[in-house]
Amino acid sequence: MDKNTMIQNLARELNKKDSFNGAWLYAEKGEIVSKGALGFRDPENTLPIAEDTIFQLASVTKQFTAAAVMLARREGLLELDDEITKYFPEISYPGVTIRLLLTHTSGIPDYFDDADWFIKIWKEEKRVPGNDEILRFLCETEAKPYFAPGEGMHYSNTGYNLLALLVERLSGVPYEDFLQKNIFEPTGMGSTRCCHIRRDGIPFENYARATVFEDGKYVADVDSAEDGDVVAFDGLNGDDYVYTNIFDMLRWDRALREGKVLTLEEQKLMYTPAKLNNGEDAVYDEDEGLGYGFGWFVGHDEELGRIVSHSGGMPGVATWLERFIDADRMLVILTCRDFADVRAYLSFEKGLKSIARGKEPEPVVAIEDIAIKDPDKSKWESFCGKYEHPADADFIVDEVWMQDGELYAKAIDEDGDELRFRLYPIGENEFGRKGGMLKVKFGDGCVAYDDLTCKKL
Repeated sequence: MDKNTMIQNLARELNKKDSFNGAWLYAEKGEIVSKGALGFRDPENTLPIAEDTIFQLASVTKQFTAAAVMLARREGLLELDDEITKYFPEISYPGVTIRLLLTHTSGIPDYFDDADWFIKIWKEEKRVPGNDEILRFLCETEAKPYFAPGEGMHYSNTGYNLLALLVERLSGVPYEDFLQKNIFEPTGMGSTRCCHIRRDGIPFENYARATVFEDGKYVADVDSAEDGDVVAFDGLNGDDYVYTNIFDMLRWDRALREGKVLTLEEQKLMYTPAKLNNGEDAVYDEDEGLGYGFGWFVGHDEELGRIVSHSGGMPGVATWLERFIDADRMLVILTCRDFADVRAYLSFEKGLKSIARGKEPEPVVAIEDIAIKDPDKSKWESFCGKYEHPADADFIVDEVWMQDGELYAKAIDEDGDELRFRLYPIGENEFGRKGGMLKVKFGDGCVAYDDLTCKKL
């Protein structure tokens, strides 16, 4: 199979659907099989993305924080089973160890659960909080843990903020400089650094600006009425804010394989999925069968063996890195713009993953491709109106109405933000939307979605 041609075709097809704006690279045994870049790195569509364009990694950053922790461990600065209260006595999370922070089994709450704390400082004090203020955040909010240490798994960016702060304090070197000196420079990642672009300015000539879709047009994340608050988090470290390109990610893959920064024994420990106190696997994604090691999702393929990966996402940013440990393959996708159609992008990502596994990809499918072309709209007026709000639901379909002969909905997400979108008919009384994988189905005076059934008011 011609993997390069298949990947190129998928990327171009997705770009035509306005759902891919970024760069990709796929390699086998260190040799590039396919690479490319499509779209623009600015909201105004004036600066084309190049193959060496620099992107924000978002949560793919966590593997570098985990690597920094392992290097500090090698120097005898810490032990994985040290309790964090040994180093941060001001926070009240007894029993939480460094190992538990690395594997998201600590129970420490994610700062996004109380994001207003950071936003308030940014707006009222006119400054971006630094990563050392994560301790103040935990003390002032008195955020309760999700569960007792080691009793469950819940993804927590806060845990990685604490890990970055720990490395910084124990080494006596700013976290950004620690990564530069101990990871990026030894691996030849000359286009990579940890920095704070929204807070300090742009250090790269060819940086891809995170771009979101709002009010019918693309705007930079910092100029967005809905997502502009991302500035408030730009002083944090550990969970995000490493910037790089596809070629440096290949260099990182080769450096790991060759044991340049981390020994193979250290990596083996990092690629070991976490277990809970009862001995059961701490499962990150049941559908994909993924566990979580130190900064890596951990999976297994019957034919290709161990696979470690990580995704990243922020407004206007989506990233993916996948490394086939036994088969010696790697895939990286870096993007800088909201997808016009989430379904189309996910089918593209799924297609690239299939190609990396030696399988034929399915075509890219957008909502328009599966929408009924000439639907019966006789019942649509009966679907319109307000709907009840289920208690504790993360996503609520609040209202449905007709506009220009089409059906639209207003939803409220877990942050309380309102979303308005068109509903596309995809089955009998069933609808989907472009901005996500949501499916809603209307019944007699009710609507069903996400295992919920809500009555019409």
